[in-house]
Amino acid sequence: MFLSKLVLNPRCRAVRRDLADCQELHRTLMAAFPHTKAQSARDEFGLLFRLETSVRSGQVTAIVQSALEPNWGQLPSGYLAEAENNPACKPVNGSYSSLTTGRRLAFRLRANPTKKIGTRRKDAEGGKSNGKRIEIRGEEDQIAWLHRKAEHHGFQLVGVRIKPEIADVRARPENKVIGWREVNDAVAPKRRLTFAAVVFEGVLEITDADKFKQALADGIGSGKAYGFGLLSIAPAGARTSPSAE
Repeated sequence: MFLSKLVLNPRCRAVRRDLADCQELHRTLMAAFPHTKAQSARDEFGLLFRLETSVRSGQVTAIVQSALEPNWGQLPSGYLAEAENNPACKPVNGSYSSLTTGRRLAFRLRANPTKKIGTRRKDAEGGKSNGKRIEIRGEEDQIAWLHRKAEHHGFQLVGVRIKPEIADVRARPENKVIGWREVNDAVAPKRRLTFAAVVFEGVLEITDADKFKQALADGIGSGKAYGFGLLSIAPAGARTSPSAE
């Protein structure tokens, strides 16, 4: 797997478009990978990403993880800010494969905590009804959601807090991700997408190394095509942000 860090240029029209539309941002990042006829190209290339905004400078950075090494030369002209080592990309297979049960790590996860309501085992025709997915609100319930995910994905939470997300005031409100979805009707307008964003930070302990490594590769929770689910890690107690590890 590969981990990339892209410092975006706010003066670029394509960047401003993508910050205002998570669907467009996904398309732009996918351009760095080969064309494929697969039904889910994001799954094929293992693409996970997260936007982060600096409190001090307002600088917007995209942290991108992928199974295939990306070609960031395919980004639109002027998309990246003029900065040293931008874009940065490194392989992480070695560091991930060395992870063992019992190890403690600092982590960061930008997630879209949701639950399904109205789910029925079978409908009148004998098929399963998926119900409706709704966001989980309230810090206590959101942390409980992460505890459940942790148990399923081979780790436990040693300490966790919800970090207020710094919104990009040019594009989106705090704790929300906005986008537009095409509909299969030439007359109907695009459908607005709105996702609740929660940033979790803290320390975790690996309880099942194999499950945990799979969670690193697959991401956690829903909305992975819209900038959610990337689990970033760093040595516990290190000053380095999990974004850089």
